[in-house]
Amino acid sequence: MAVASTSLACPQFSGLRRSSCPKLDSPPLSISTAQSFFQNLDSHLRLSSSSPRNKACRPVVAMAGSGKFFVGGNWKCNGTKESIGKLISDLNSAMLESDVDVVVAPPFIYIDQVKSSLTDRIEVSAQNCWIGKGGAFTGEISGEQLKDIGCKWVILGHSERRHIIGEDDEFIGKKAAYALGQGLGVIACIGELLQQREEGKTFDVCYKQLKAFADAVPSWDDVVIAYEPVWAIGTGKVATPQQAQEVHVAVRDWLSKNVSAEVASKTRIIYGGSVNGSNCADLAKQEDIDGFLVGGASLKGLVIS
Repeated sequence: MAVASTSLACPQFSGLRRSSCPKLDSPPLSISTAQSFFQNLDSHLRLSSSSPRNKACRPVVAMAGSGKFFVGGNWKCNGTKESIGKLISDLNSAMLESDVDVVVAPPFIYIDQVKSSLTDRIEVSAQNCWIGKGGAFTGEISGEQLKDIGCKWVILGHSERRHIIGEDDEFIGKKAAYALGQGLGVIACIGELLQQREEGKTFDVCYKQLKAFADAVPSWDDVVIAYEPVWAIGTGKVATPQQAQEVHVAVRDWLSKNVSAEVASKTRIIYGGSVNGSNCADLAKQEDIDGFLVGGASLKGLVIS
């Protein structure tokens, strides 16, 4: 799975209101970052009964048979057959703990290559899917097609789909419902823009996005929520562990009040936004951070033309 961002945490960006934080520059990563990331994760975050990461304070109801830590890599619109082949080789040799769910999301055209050569230990996700059954929808991919090719997951509601492509909350919620109906797990993304955070609207934005999912999905059993503050995606900024925990707690509280206490307890809420091997341990120690979704940094070791 893809992994580690080169960016660093930015302690100057504190709270839910305006603060200043310089953009941080960083060198490219080598292809071995996947392996080193998991070694770092393993050394800091063993999810055993003796570890503080076991969430003793919050009982976890198994989600779809699993309460495991979740690590996902979103490769976005990156890579070539050759470069992805090199990354697959590295992933296949990585040491992965059995109690961590690992998922990668390659571009559509490389899903078959990844699925046919990647270890079964790592599951494959799509980055998007259509709102319904296939047909005369040029350029779209249906949930049925994703299942046919062996995908287990799909990422929906990512900020790049929301703010660049123009997908709205209701449309994304309907896509999630259809994907779940086809037997796909959904990585449901939420998160605020920098201006919204500066205006103190972080919770309002996340609640509105959550409601669109809640209004549409038939069940939360196969849903993982990914909180990705848009200002931290690919910018070198990262929410501090306390900032991320604050939003994750609010999301879980919203689920408890608006869906059910059981769903709030069992649903994994993961964090995305400049996660790297240096900050992942501190982030994952937070009670309500159940994993990570890592973006373009997961391909820094590849030659991307």
